[in-house]
Amino acid sequence: MGKVNTSLRHAFRVSLPIMAGYGFLGVTYGIYMHELGFSFVYPMLLAVTVYAGSAEFLLGNMLLGSFHPLQAFLMVLMINARHLFYGLSMLDRYKGLGWKKFFLVFGMSDETFALTSATKIPEGADKGWFLLWITWLDETYWVIGATLGGLIGPYLKFDLRGLDFVLTAMFTAIFTDNWLREKDHVGSMVGLFMSTFCLLLFGADNFIIPSMAVILLFLTIYRQRKRRAQ
Repeated sequence: MGKVNTSLRHAFRVSLPIMAGYGFLGVTYGIYMHELGFSFVYPMLLAVTVYAGSAEFLLGNMLLGSFHPLQAFLMVLMINARHLFYGLSMLDRYKGLGWKKFFLVFGMSDETFALTSATKIPEGADKGWFLLWITWLDETYWVIGATLGGLIGPYLKFDLRGLDFVLTAMFTAIFTDNWLREKDHVGSMVGLFMSTFCLLLFGADNFIIPSMAVILLFLTIYRQRKRRAQ
């Protein structure tokens, strides 16, 4: 159990930015669901079973209308299609992790991907347990935040607009930490340049999937050439 507990301690430390972000966003989501007329049970169960923040916000409105299974499937697929590229880039990272891989795949959110793909495995920690604890902690933060938001929603009367900016701040902190840890900044610079280029080319509503595809293609080629050079 030594490595398991050590992995948990390290995972908790590196997931603290996610706790802050998911705490605020989860509470916001719970309050939003309350304003739509749902009890705290709905955001809590959706957080456990769906665990896709943007899709969960959308599902709140969809639950109020007529249920169209195909429409719901296509809508959520389009919103979270970027996870296809996340999964492809994590094939090597999750190789050989046995049963842990199933939960790692289920719990791969944007923020969890940012941590598990970039964070080095700490000394004395087990790789599988370290990645699993990060994934589990991140979802736990979201579930707790969503549940609390649903519970305290009826008692909040002040304006909460702009609270979702915490997500931008969280990604900025993760990017900065990753930048400081990198030996070279090729990956970060490619991400910044390609994302900006696709944003200008495709617009704010359609740039994520093209930029992820271009970044994945470029980094795959770059990785292969770097291996050959070694």
